[in-house]
Amino acid sequence: MKIPNYISGQWIDHTDDGLSQYNAVTGALIGTANSSPVDYAQMLDYARKKAGPVLRKMTFHERGRMIKALALHLHGLRKKYYPLSYQTGATKSDSWVDIEGGIGNLFANASLRRKFPNETYYVDGETVGLSKGGTFVGHHIMVPKPGVAVHINAFNFPIWGMLEKVAVNWLAGVPAIVKASELSSFLTQAMVKDIIDSGILPEGSLQLVCGTGEGILDHLTYQDIVTFTGSASTGKKLRAHPRILAEGVPFNMEADSLNAAILGPDARPGTAEFDLFVKEVRREMTTKAGQKCTAIRRAIVPEDLMEEVQFALSSQLQKTAIGDPTDERVRMGSLVSVSQLQEVRRRVAELQKGSRLVYGDPEVAGEVLGADTQNGAFMSPLLFVNDAPFENTQTHNIEAFGPISTLMPYRELDEAIELANMGKGSLVSTIVTNDPKYARDYVLGAAPYHGRVLVLNEACSKESTGHGSPMPLLTHGGPGRAGGGEEMGGMRGVLHYLQRTAIQGHPTMMTAVTNQYQYGGAQVEKPVHVFRKHFEELEVGETVITAKHTVTEADISNFANVSGDHFYAHVDATSLDGTIFEGRVAHGYYILSKAAGLFVEAKKGPVLLNYGIDECRFTKPVYPGTTIGVRLTVKEKVDQEKRDENDIAKGIVKFMVDVYDDTGETVALATILTMVKKLDQA
Repeated sequence: MKIPNYISGQWIDHTDDGLSQYNAVTGALIGTANSSPVDYAQMLDYARKKAGPVLRKMTFHERGRMIKALALHLHGLRKKYYPLSYQTGATKSDSWVDIEGGIGNLFANASLRRKFPNETYYVDGETVGLSKGGTFVGHHIMVPKPGVAVHINAFNFPIWGMLEKVAVNWLAGVPAIVKASELSSFLTQAMVKDIIDSGILPEGSLQLVCGTGEGILDHLTYQDIVTFTGSASTGKKLRAHPRILAEGVPFNMEADSLNAAILGPDARPGTAEFDLFVKEVRREMTTKAGQKCTAIRRAIVPEDLMEEVQFALSSQLQKTAIGDPTDERVRMGSLVSVSQLQEVRRRVAELQKGSRLVYGDPEVAGEVLGADTQNGAFMSPLLFVNDAPFENTQTHNIEAFGPISTLMPYRELDEAIELANMGKGSLVSTIVTNDPKYARDYVLGAAPYHGRVLVLNEACSKESTGHGSPMPLLTHGGPGRAGGGEEMGGMRGVLHYLQRTAIQGHPTMMTAVTNQYQYGGAQVEKPVHVFRKHFEELEVGETVITAKHTVTEADISNFANVSGDHFYAHVDATSLDGTIFEGRVAHGYYILSKAAGLFVEAKKGPVLLNYGIDECRFTKPVYPGTTIGVRLTVKEKVDQEKRDENDIAKGIVKFMVDVYDDTGETVALATILTMVKKLDQA
């Protein structure tokens, strides 16, 4: 069977002999992928011209709903991918992470749409004043890049590795080309076919190459983005590609790293934390047969507990059934291919130069359930001990990408931190401790060398996703050897695909560009009060200028009694020596409450409720005798989706509340949020 590529809107079979892909369990031939280059220039051009303009015209909310629809579609098909996943050597639980974890990533990124405006662009940060008079201000806006996201993926997660990336670039409004691994692209191709057949995405949003990636970087421009997942050595070569350097193409690298787990000094045998440490290391050695970029390669323990940890971990590994993933008894499958098995054995030979093997045999997998070791890529878990980790540094430099970990001792926590950091940059490390001081000291000492740190103890263990599970809303990446890149990370990940541009001008012009009212911009009064208008009828910059009120001492005393706030500055004029106040001062919250009394339209109308306050500042003291007024301005409109057919169609309107005094100076400035009906619910 030929495994086709999806190029420029068509499924295309390769015409060469192809690269063979084998069942990792039985050794049977699955199919062949292209071994000769494809026309990447054509693919890039197609994505830029066909999908790019369509995606960029969609708002974040529309893109998010598109991704949610795709997630629901794939979730309904999820069971069909398991039999294919088993052929990569993955167990049922391994496959669940890859398949349903990947689809879950789509759901998580789809939900991010609510954190973005219902616009095609994103306004980043706060306004920056650039002049004394307030007529010249600056801001930042972020727009989708008019290029293509090129994803070069690893073999270990054929589905998750694709979906965790494309979900982010689609939400940003950028199409993707996926170059799947030559070892496991048959599984990626099966899902891509279902994605294309669904018709949910604009044509050109996704293209797929199942075989060689030769030439994939040759036609990129500075508007494209490349992500790479795989070995550090391959990543370095790609990052140094002449086209990447000449065009300044953003290159995000997530490389396999020598991740560490530390057993805290307090986690003695008999504690829940000791057992958690052993369980976590065993799980990371055997999940995906250790073929994870986040797997624990170095287990760092107090020197007086080395033997006890070795015994406990070996006992757990002994209970791990190896074999055919379709066998219900099996807890660890095979490596992805015989060639990968041979590569791991070569790496193991290098590790053995500085460490001693205390569990397993690199040449003998032991008992294999439901399969045989002659055709399948099976390997026993291997546990090493490095008694002198500061001298024998192979452990900190060599990664065997399989079910392998090395125990090493430390005397003080500072030594454990130093050993963890000797990995020269890792995706993740874990400290298992119930001592807050150990946790704090480790995190602060290890953070510069790690992309993520898990602090694990009994209190969070039941809900913890574990050492090896990157989460969609947190960044996944790490410094140094780990590649220096970032993936996912919630909104942070989406921003990688947007161009941040500083904009400058008069607040009125900045309001027009951002569609968010900028302080000092033109305010437009209309005959109808803003609280009498539906969501669609309101315009950014529309303003109500209220009647005025003179604050009295009675107002201050009454508010103190009603609120219970008897702070001395409000109620005791004899206690003000040495303060900034000239006399009794009105409560800030009284000023805000009185402002609401001035601007609220009391009769029933489209406004459903006050949704909250985003920000509030009291900028000038208000004394008895001061007259205040309010300018209430539509600052921003945030669309909301109906949860179901019975829900009220509505949106959130942010109003700027500018309270000013007799001199015209602002005394309080706040942003309030109101929930406002849409016209179809009138």
